[in-house]
Amino acid sequence: MRSPRHLAWMAAGGMAVAAIALHGTPAAAVDATPSPTPRTSVSPSPNGDPAVPTTPPNVRLCPPPVPAGTTEGYVGLCWSPSTDDAGVTGYEVYRLTADGFVKTTSTTGTTVVMGGLGYGRTYTFYIVAKDADGHTSPPTALINAQAVTGMVVSPSPVTGDTTSPSKPTGLHDGCVADFPGTGFCWQASTDNVGVTGYVVFRLTETGWVRAGATSSPYFMEGNLVTGHKYTYVVVARDAAGNLSLPSDPFTTVAQQGFPTYSPSPSPAVSPSVTPTVTCEVDYSQSAWSTGLTASLVVTNTGTTPISGWTLRFAFPSAGERIIQGWSAVWSQAPGIGVTAASLPWNATLAPGASARIGFNASHTGVSDPPSAFTLNGATCAKA
Repeated sequence: MRSPRHLAWMAAGGMAVAAIALHGTPAAAVDATPSPTPRTSVSPSPNGDPAVPTTPPNVRLCPPPVPAGTTEGYVGLCWSPSTDDAGVTGYEVYRLTADGFVKTTSTTGTTVVMGGLGYGRTYTFYIVAKDADGHTSPPTALINAQAVTGMVVSPSPVTGDTTSPSKPTGLHDGCVADFPGTGFCWQASTDNVGVTGYVVFRLTETGWVRAGATSSPYFMEGNLVTGHKYTYVVVARDAAGNLSLPSDPFTTVAQQGFPTYSPSPSPAVSPSVTPTVTCEVDYSQSAWSTGLTASLVVTNTGTTPISGWTLRFAFPSAGERIIQGWSAVWSQAPGIGVTAASLPWNATLAPGASARIGFNASHTGVSDPPSAFTLNGATCAKA
C-alpha cells in the first residue's frame, strides 16, 4: 500500500504537470562537416521496414515519483511499446545539450525518470527503440518538458545568466538560391544578454544529428541528394551556454545550384547603339544586431530587351559589407559601393521581365537600405 506521503506527492505532482510545456514536432560560413557520400533524410514515421522497430508511440509526460522537498529537477516520460519482427529489446532517450543530442538513459520498459536537471527549466528529448538485431527505430517527435519536483522549497539564488534565448521562428528557403544543397533563413532570436549563434540539426532515419552551426540566422548544407527533402530544426545559444527551444521543424528540397561563372569583359559597344535603359528595383531586407539579408527584384520597365546588366548601389555606412550573394556576381570595393553583374542564365531581361537576386551582409550598427540604384548607368525607379 502506498504511503500517505507518496500519495500527497502524486497529488502535488499532478498539479505541477499541468504547467509542463509539451510540444511534439515531426521532424555564410557554416561549420557543417561534409560526408564522403550524399546523405538522405526521411520522415520519422511511419516506417515500412518490418526489420526496423516502429517509432515509440503515444509519448507523454508522467509525474516523476521523486522525494518531496528537493529542489533538484526531474522529468518523467511514458510511451507505448514499439513493435518489431525480431522483438524490441529496449529504448534510448536523448536530451538536447550544448554538445547536441546526447543519450541520457536507456531502459527496457516504457517509462523513465531523469534527475539531475535544473528545477523549472525546459529540456528537449526524443526516444528511439532498439531490437535484437541491432536496428534502431526512427525517432519520436521532439518533446519539450519542464523539470519539476515533488514540492517546491525556497532554493538558493542561482548566479549567472540562466535565461534562454527565444525560439527561432520563421524558417524559410529561397534566401540562398544558388547554393548546391539546402539553404534557409529564419528570424533572429533574442536574449537578455545576447545570442552568440545557432546550432542546426537534421532529421535522419535514427535520430536528429548536428548538421552545423552559424553565427547568423541563415544556414547552408552541401553534399546532399539533389531533389530530396530534408528536415531541420534550429536552436539558438548564448554566451552562458543557455539553449532555446528548437524551432518548429522545417522541410526543404536540396537544390542543384547554378554554376559559378567568372565575369568576362563586356564587348565594346558603340554608344550610338546602346538602348536607353528603363528599370525599377524592389529592395527589401531583414536585419538583426550584426547582419542582414536583402532581396532585390530588378525589372526592365522599358520597351526593348536588356542584354547583360550591371546593378550598382552604395551602402549608407562603410560598416556594411557583403558576405555572400546569389543570382548575380557580387563585388564590393573597399568603400560603400556595391556591384551586382548578371549571370548567363539571367542576363537578358525582356520588357517587363525581372531578375530576382539577393545577398547576406554584416554591419556594425547601421543597416539602412541603399537610397538609389543604377542599371547599366541609368537611374532606376524604386518600387
